[in-house]
Amino acid sequence: MKTISKIQLPKDGWAGLKENFSADATAGFVVFLLAMPLSLGIAKASDFPPIMGLITAIIGGMVVSLFSGSKLTIKGPAAGLIVVVAGSVADFGGGETGWKLALGAMVVAGIVQIGFGFLKLGKLADIFPLSAIHGMLAAIGIIIIVKQIPVLLDVNPELYKGLSIVSMITSIPTFFANFDPRATMIGVYSLAIMLGWPYLKDFKLGKIPAPLMVLIVAIPSELAMDFAHTEPPYALLHIGSLTDNLNFNADFSGISNPGVFIKYVIMFALVGSLESLLTVKAIDLADPFRRKSDNNKDLIAVGVGNTLSAFLGGLPMISEVARSSANVNQGAKTRWANFFHGFFILVFVLVATPVIEMIPNSALAAMLITVGIKLAHPKEFVHTFKIGKDQLAIFLVTIVFTLVEDLLVGIAAGILLKVILHLLNGASMKTLFKAPVLVSSNGNDYLIEIEKAAVFSNFLTIKKKLEEIPVGFNLTIDLKNTKLVDHSVMENLHRFQHEYEEHGGHVKIVGLDKHKPVSDHHLAARKLVHH
Repeated sequence: MKTISKIQLPKDGWAGLKENFSADATAGFVVFLLAMPLSLGIAKASDFPPIMGLITAIIGGMVVSLFSGSKLTIKGPAAGLIVVVAGSVADFGGGETGWKLALGAMVVAGIVQIGFGFLKLGKLADIFPLSAIHGMLAAIGIIIIVKQIPVLLDVNPELYKGLSIVSMITSIPTFFANFDPRATMIGVYSLAIMLGWPYLKDFKLGKIPAPLMVLIVAIPSELAMDFAHTEPPYALLHIGSLTDNLNFNADFSGISNPGVFIKYVIMFALVGSLESLLTVKAIDLADPFRRKSDNNKDLIAVGVGNTLSAFLGGLPMISEVARSSANVNQGAKTRWANFFHGFFILVFVLVATPVIEMIPNSALAAMLITVGIKLAHPKEFVHTFKIGKDQLAIFLVTIVFTLVEDLLVGIAAGILLKVILHLLNGASMKTLFKAPVLVSSNGNDYLIEIEKAAVFSNFLTIKKKLEEIPVGFNLTIDLKNTKLVDHSVMENLHRFQHEYEEHGGHVKIVGLDKHKPVSDHHLAARKLVHH
């Protein structure tokens, strides 16, 4: 792996645009085909005017790419924030008023995100226990699926307007009793395409992005059945013109209701930053050039994008994982691929709005249900259970509290349960937040001794010490003096080992022979056994 530095890294900036023009423009075009229908669906599901999803993607591409801290992530509206956005519109009174007041909170959240970046809080994702984060994402997946079922069945929106998520789950039989057979048929085969497409990846046809294939099938079906004249208006997407919708739409008078306003500023800033940072982490691992993103710079860029987008009426954006993965798989080299994806969306909106308005809403619902299924896939539950029953408990508590209350309560409940479990397992309140770490060196060898407890809440002190060690040495991380090492730290130490060894160093993790793992999984939490 020492040859990494010899690989010619793609140039950045204008030189990078010239050098990688065709690779980045091609990848950007494929991502645009994926992003356009998803951005429309996410906006619609968030109770925003659908065109606002495209405005977010255009800003995320053409503006944020110019100064983002990561090379290959695609910025745009996130399915993971549908829950928060739709909740804010409802809590601010719904309709156009709710939308504009929610935008006010989003502008402030964007500014908070810029602050996170300047305060170097790009390490935010390391503070949260992984099971609680996965639980949050799974809960978001379940909510997306439940909310899109009536749209897939083309049920009259009056039937589910204002229902809580629990009421929507109990109303599913009613939705099925009131389904529209023609629109549902388009929805069902759109869903079949979305779910079946990964199995065709070895065939030529499988190279077409699944959302594009859905549109290729759904739009002609809708035209053949003449939805414009035979179906109720809610069966088709309506977006209007871009120029008519471009205004300063944010309204800050929601601040007169400080409880709701502050709650959503925190949720947008926190959940958006967390999701964004997790994506950057994942895409860094997939980057063939092994470039390391600047998390803080990226948070500032996303914050600027969010502030601008919210002023104009757009949704909050993050570094979005599905589009970013597609970008890497299409051979993108630099940030310009993100720019091109936004550019192609802009061109398409300006010249082809009538085509966009032929999209049946049931087809968009199918795309979003697929996103939901990925987030809440049964394998997530099985994987968490394999790591340990304690992790499954945290995962499930986060999901239940998120469904019954909201995301903030869900994450807080997950973290609280994790802290209680740590205290029961012998960690003291003091060591929860500070891990004594001793670093000593001898020639090319470094010894890092961690004492007391190595848990999610004190991992930042451990990480800081590890990051101060220069690359290319032999590291031994010794955990024999810890009473408890939790799953988040096990996973983070293994990730550190992987990254450090990629740059020519060597890492050994020792001192766990007297610790008992809570399950057979290699990343399970471990507890010191007293003999």
